[in-house]
Amino acid sequence: MKIAVTSQNRRTVTEHAGKCRKFWIYDTEQGQVTGKTLLELPLEQSFHESSPHEPHPLDDVQVLIAASMGPGLHQRLAAKGITALMTSETDPDQAVAAYLQGTLSSGTGSCDHGSDHHHHHA
Repeated sequence: MKIAVTSQNRRTVTEHAGKCRKFWIYDTEQGQVTGKTLLELPLEQSFHESSPHEPHPLDDVQVLIAASMGPGLHQRLAAKGITALMTSETDPDQAVAAYLQGTLSSGTGSCDHGSDHHHHHA
């Protein structure tokens, strides 16, 4: 399985997935990371600039982790069968490790409308 993480500065999980042009691509097998490569997209290949109907370098990933993204991109990824996740985790390695363990915390930097991510513990 391939997991992409937005990392415009190559160090942390960055926001605005649609405008991001640098992604860490993690190759995983049986819940373990087997490889990590940096994918750098030209401007016209960013989600913001490219057509949803054209092939895209990220089409072969199963999961995309970002600090934030808009609902349009979320739907676009879902249409391609890609799970889009938002996280408050800032370290790409930690975010992927947490995802593989099923403990990835979803971020609050969301552009969700009327989301139910507010946990009220009485």
